[in-house]
Amino acid sequence: MGTSYSNSSPELSRRINLKKYLQQKALTINAELNKYLKEQYPPLMYQAMRYSIFAGGKRLRPFLVLEGARICGGAEKKVMPTACALEYIHTYSLIHDDLPAMDNDDYRRGMLTSHKKFGEDVAILAGDALLTEAFGLLAANTAVKGVAKENVLKVITLVSALSGVQGMIGGQLVDTHQSTDTKGTVEAKKQVLLYIHDHKTVALIKASLLSGAILAGASARQLKVLSRYAEKIGLAFQIMDDVLDVIGDKKKLGKKGSDLQNKKLTYVSLYGLEWSQKEAARLVLEAKKAISVFGRKKYVLEALADYIVEREY
Repeated sequence: MGTSYSNSSPELSRRINLKKYLQQKALTINAELNKYLKEQYPPLMYQAMRYSIFAGGKRLRPFLVLEGARICGGAEKKVMPTACALEYIHTYSLIHDDLPAMDNDDYRRGMLTSHKKFGEDVAILAGDALLTEAFGLLAANTAVKGVAKENVLKVITLVSALSGVQGMIGGQLVDTHQSTDTKGTVEAKKQVLLYIHDHKTVALIKASLLSGAILAGASARQLKVLSRYAEKIGLAFQIMDDVLDVIGDKKKLGKKGSDLQNKKLTYVSLYGLEWSQKEAARLVLEAKKAISVFGRKKYVLEALADYIVEREY
C-alpha cells in the first residue's frame, strides 16, 4: 500500500490510500504494543494500562516515528520500540489530562476515562507506569542491530525535553491554570494559547517525527526541515481540534461537552471559526512546502498534512 505514494497518482487517490495506509500501520503498531504490554502481576495495573492504550487511538505519534525513519532512509521495524514508547507517553498524558484535577472528563473516544473505570488512584499510577516504561522502551532501541547507540541517547534526550517541563508538561500546566482565565488583553490571551498548544500538542508530535529520523541517521538539514513540518502540522492539528469541538459530531469525537462550554481559550473563541479553518489550511500548505526537499518520498507526509484538516475526529 505504501508504494502508491511514490508515483504520480492524483491527490484524491493519495488521500484515500493514506486512510488505508494509516489503518494498516495502526494494526502493526497495535501488535507491537500488545507484545510489549503483556499482562503481569499486579494484574490491575496492567489492566488499566492496557485499557487506555487500546482505547482506539489513531496512533499518529508512533506513525510519525515510523515515517521519520522511512523518509530518511531507515527501516521502520528498527524504530518500533521508540514508536511504541511515544504512544505510551501520549496515552499517559491523556489519562492525566482527564483527571478531576485537570479537565475532569468522564469519556474519551466514547469510553469511560481511566479514573472513571478504575478510580483516581489506579489512573494516576497507570499514567506514571506508562511514562516510566516508555523510557525503558526508548533505551531498548540500543539492542536493535543497525541503530547507533549515540542516536538512541539523542532521542532519549529529545523526548525527555519535549515531554517535560519545557514541553508537554509545561503546556499542560499553563492549560490547567490559565486557559480559563478571562483576565488580560486579547493579545495576552493569544500568547497564552500559542504557548499551550506549542508545548502541549506540538512538542510531542515533533518529538515523534524527529525521533524516527534521528534513529535513521538523518542529516542536520533533514532534521531542520522535519522540525518545521512537525511544528506546522502540530499547530494545525490543535486548531482543527478546536474547530471540531464546535462543529464536529460528538459521537465520532467520543466525548461530551466542549471547551467553549467550559470557557477555555481556544482558537475559535479568540479568532472565530472561519479564521481558524483558514489558518489550519495555511499551516498545512507551509508544512507541505517545508518537506519539498524529500522529493517523491514526501507523499506520505503531504497526505498526512491534508488529513489533519480533513479529519472528522
